[in-house]
Amino acid sequence: MKSPGGQERPSSHARGGAGRRRGRGGASGGPAGLVGVRSYPFAGQFPAPPPASGSLNCPGQARSDTAALAQPPPPPPPPAQTSPGPVKMGAVPNRRLGSVRGVPMSSPPGRRARLSSPGTGRSSSEAREELRRRLLGLIESNRVMIFSKSYCPHSARVKELFSSLGVECNILELDRVDDGANVQEVLSEITNQKTVPNIFVNKVHMGGCDRTFQAHQCGLLQKLLQEDAAFEYDLIVIGGGSGGLACAQEAAILGKKVMVLDFVVPSPQGTSWGLGGTCVNVGCVPKKLMHQAALLGQALSDARKFGWEYSQQVKHNWETMTEAIQNHIGSLNWGYRLSLREKAVAYVNSYGEFVEHHKIKATNRKGQETYYTAAKFVLATGERPRYLGIQGDKEYCITSDDLFSLPYCPGKTLVVGASYVALECAGFLAGIGLDVTVMVRSVLLRGFDQEMAEKVGSYMEQHGVKFLRKFVPVMVQQLEKGSPGKLKVVAKSTEGPETIEEVYNTVLLAIGRDSCTRKIGLEKIGVKINEKSGKIPVNDVEQTNVPYVYAVGDILEGKLELTPVAIQAGKLLARRLFAGCLEKCLLLWNTAAVDCPKRKLLKCIKKRILRCIILCSGLLNGQWPAETTILVMQR
Repeated sequence: MKSPGGQERPSSHARGGAGRRRGRGGASGGPAGLVGVRSYPFAGQFPAPPPASGSLNCPGQARSDTAALAQPPPPPPPPAQTSPGPVKMGAVPNRRLGSVRGVPMSSPPGRRARLSSPGTGRSSSEAREELRRRLLGLIESNRVMIFSKSYCPHSARVKELFSSLGVECNILELDRVDDGANVQEVLSEITNQKTVPNIFVNKVHMGGCDRTFQAHQCGLLQKLLQEDAAFEYDLIVIGGGSGGLACAQEAAILGKKVMVLDFVVPSPQGTSWGLGGTCVNVGCVPKKLMHQAALLGQALSDARKFGWEYSQQVKHNWETMTEAIQNHIGSLNWGYRLSLREKAVAYVNSYGEFVEHHKIKATNRKGQETYYTAAKFVLATGERPRYLGIQGDKEYCITSDDLFSLPYCPGKTLVVGASYVALECAGFLAGIGLDVTVMVRSVLLRGFDQEMAEKVGSYMEQHGVKFLRKFVPVMVQQLEKGSPGKLKVVAKSTEGPETIEEVYNTVLLAIGRDSCTRKIGLEKIGVKINEKSGKIPVNDVEQTNVPYVYAVGDILEGKLELTPVAIQAGKLLARRLFAGCLEKCLLLWNTAAVDCPKRKLLKCIKKRILRCIILCSGLLNGQWPAETTILVMQR
């Protein structure tokens, strides 16, 4: 299958104060994934003031304090000094973030900068919030911002790197400011990094020493310095599904300039669809509607037992059903486009592919190419159905991408696979009166409770679905063309040499899905993916190994593949990036698998420390079920 241009593409740093303790892992730069910060809500509130007296301010040399912290030092603080503290979000502080003396890098030993307390009458939470706001102001107003400690060798290496590049940088030595431990703790909340040095370039969080040198070696650091954050967009989202749209719209609400790129590469059978992603177009929505059609048929068959009398033989019309379903989906597609327009989000129906750092190529259906740049990117490309890799599979078989808009009744159908997608499709097809067989390689619903899985299978058999167990297809051959035609399927036993043949009108493959991450140029910017699954490893704030690239949805490694989760993750990601929010998604407990502190958790939920969504089953008469999966949004 080919992309718009005719090219082959897949279908879509220890905590420390003033002491000279050496923290472990200084070179690591902190956790595996780091939070990029572009604190736009604070832009304009903390303009960079003139350099402090004694600070260095020439290219190639570093100023050992930050511009926004540089003002004459206040009188010595009282013995019981309070922590620097914040005003509430949105209020303009009445003084700058403490004052740090201008201390050149060559300052004499023992001379310390001072970070004054912003007030003595404020609560700890207010003080903390103001400190956070002012730190974000430093990050926002300085081209290169380094939070370090004067004795740290890794910090020294980073300073030497920027000096060799002739780049002016602004430095806050945490061991030379009062209450440096609090400063570092707030930095940790902002960046998810507990170590120094902690480095920002043009508001993008680079991380620690190792990551900064890696960025230098691959050219990313130079790119960030050259661009000086002059991008066309604040955010570009690649993928117009549930998670991508939620993130894009939330970012736009926060005042950012946002673009959504969405292009559905047609399936081997030529099927494509509009804005909204899998769930809306070829997943949950049409599946539920077809289930409803089947349930109505079953209700009709039960009606006579409840006194309804009718003589006409009732039959189902596939074309009428699919037309109504597609009309409904079309209205949803239009609703998404209208919502983007109302929020001033640019929507481009083109295939997005990275060509270099911060730059993508967008190719439309006609093969026309356009290039866009952005400060940050969110990957939300989703997954597409997997094929068997046997003779005739892409030529003659369909998948869930095709089923819900199939222009003809599928007739006698073979469903290959035993996932929930396979069983759902087999269920509603049988429910509207079709002859349906499910070919199972091993077990039903792998990963689910097998006693319950077998109960599902038994129920389906009672309602007319046939199961062919321990067989896999090895060839699909077309016998007759038509709508539907006739297909011969050759299958081989997984337990011996036995081979069987059978003729069907339609073969539906539901054997799994692959992430659409391999053909979007991630290798050109160094984003790591799982080579086997194609999924993208991220940290707990949905950040990839490249600081300005994030991901949400089904392409994440080790995350829940659920539409509500993707929507919530997308919204929270935008709020963290552009509104200074700390809430993140998600913590997961399964009470049957781990010792979940249930009472403590409930108490936290009641006090609104945590918000939770209980999946599968909930609190029944005040008791926890044996297996309760709890999704917690951390505040």
